Amino acid sequence: MAIVTLAATQMACSWDLDENIQKAEEQVLAATKDGAQIILLQELFQTPYFCIEKDYSFQRHAKPMQADRAVQHFAALARRLGVVLPVSYYEAAGNTFFNSLAMIDADGTVMGNYRKTHIPHAIGYEEKFYFTPGNTGFKVFETRFAKVGCGICWDQWFPETARALCLLGAEVLLFPTAIGTEPGDTSLDSSAHWQRVMQGHAAANMVPVVASNRVGLEKGPNLEMTFYGSSFIADHTGAMLAEANKVDETHLIARTDLDATRAYRQSWGTWRDRRPETYGLISGHDAT
Repeated sequence: MAIVTLAATQMACSWDLDENIQKAEEQVLAATKDGAQIILLQELFQTPYFCIEKDYSFQRHAKPMQADRAVQHFAALARRLGVVLPVSYYEAAGNTFFNSLAMIDADGTVMGNYRKTHIPHAIGYEEKFYFTPGNTGFKVFETRFAKVGCGICWDQWFPETARALCLLGAEVLLFPTAIGTEPGDTSLDSSAHWQRVMQGHAAANMVPVVASNRVGLEKGPNLEMTFYGSSFIADHTGAMLAEANKVDETHLIARTDLDATRAYRQSWGTWRDRRPETYGLISGHDAT
């Protein structure tokens, strides 16, 4: 057996950046105490979700990976605790800005950087104003405990993200997230849909999935959004192993046997029976 203990966190964020770092550390410490080895923090947890409205002044929070406070802080914490910590942050690369994730291994090594591929544009989610689409391609990192693949928020809605990561060898999929009520449609609650699309990725690719979302009310000058939490861990069939509610700051724990899930995938033959030569249609925008 190759048992790995996964964790998802969820918390509210304020404009007290020191408090956000401290709260995230407390979540990691609590998860580690419960045996977690790979711990997923939510998207852009150092600040509120500033993408709710357009304001160039928020670019001041973007930093190169090597200089980002959260990356430095949690690299040291990962080394001390012996845990894997993917850290979402706002990256500055010269005059270009990305929504990025630094993968930190259990010895504190920053293994590499992933830049968010799919950038949303909607009322309350003005990410195209802040971020350039990522240029790293999808990445899988061979950490101490598992080969992990990460997407960031909007990436999670695309089956191509999950399939590409699994083709690259991912044994676990991780999705840090910031999603909540829709300022453009206050009647819409997408939380169940949000969960189901990733449960589908778990089931179709036969790998466990971890999703971490924030909670709480956040306000811009004109708009506000209530983040609906609902962080979860699903097994390799898409079944829920652990699920948070919509309001509490908490962490979730679940154990998975990587050897057993690998054997399960092999027994179904889905990789054997793929027909990539027939899938060209999805590689272009023109569907005719």
